[in-house]
Amino acid sequence: MLGKFVRVKVTTPIGTADSAGLIYKLNYGDIDLVTSSGRRKLHAFVLGIDHPVTTFDGRVNATCEKNGETYYLVAPKSRRYIVHDISEALAFFEPENITCLYERSCGAIVFRKINDEYRYLVIKNKRSVHWSFPKGHVEQGETDEDTALREVLEESGLHIEIIPGFKTTSQYQIQGRVEKTVNIYVARTDDTNTIIQESEIEDYSWLTYEAALKRLRFDNDKKILTEARDFLISKGLVE
Repeated sequence: MLGKFVRVKVTTPIGTADSAGLIYKLNYGDIDLVTSSGRRKLHAFVLGIDHPVTTFDGRVNATCEKNGETYYLVAPKSRRYIVHDISEALAFFEPENITCLYERSCGAIVFRKINDEYRYLVIKNKRSVHWSFPKGHVEQGETDEDTALREVLEESGLHIEIIPGFKTTSQYQIQGRVEKTVNIYVARTDDTNTIIQESEIEDYSWLTYEAALKRLRFDNDKKILTEARDFLISKGLVE
């Protein structure tokens, strides 16, 4: 159902209190789903609307569970809610197991000088067979730069300084379902001791630009590294 366009018939408008005294802070109702095997009603909350409505047409942005029941979160097609947005909106309902259509991660291409050569940090995550750059999910209350700083520190133990003026964004799908946005900055570090997050990271390497290009598998990662290096050269920060 993630990503599907549906109509919600609202049965409990926003601001309504149920028999247990729970005040609904979102419009709530049913999706009337018709399939080849018959018709059934799905539970649904409406995101992005702050006034009572009777029906709402939108896109299934997420699902969650509570007491063994599945609930669908439907939002305007122009809005992209990530997991902490939904957790905040549904805090009154105390849901479990939120699964989102959209993810947003941030990270950085980190460089430093080693033995008179400029080198770039690449890591191998335990969940992947490919090498890339340190990055991770945006958490509640963070800016994209906050996330990049935190994720690099958590995954590599490095304190970094983000260089102003460079930010690149890539978008792709995970398993043909989750739509992911990744923002990458470029940053330098004076730290010399790399301490990987053993629960998440399998290995790391500080490589020259040419060696890093060979280590990276995906063309998009190679493109981002090349753009970052060209930017650093233009600023006189690397040679």
